[in-house]
Amino acid sequence: MRRIARAPNAAIASLWADMLQEAGIAASVQRQYLSSVAGEIPPDQCLPEVWITHDEQEGAARALLDELQALPQRRWHCACGELVEGGFESCWNCGRPMP
Repeated sequence: MRRIARAPNAAIASLWADMLQEAGIAASVQRQYLSSVAGEIPPDQCLPEVWITHDEQEGAARALLDELQALPQRRWHCACGELVEGGFESCWNCGRPMP
């Protein structure tokens, strides 16, 4: 097993691990409950971590995480009048795709 990333919180770590698993890379989240001991140990050592099972998949896993973290951010107005910001390609209000 090899650690490939520390996440800012358990939700992000879970999303990253899920994306890796969807790509066929065996991944798990470790230390997701360690934040409760922050202060007893340094806070930066309490962050949740994403680990992969097979070391030979490290390159592919890191490339996928880099791609995931570099999603383009957009700001556009939907025909329904909603302002959509972020990495979304469809309107959250009506479901129309980005023009």
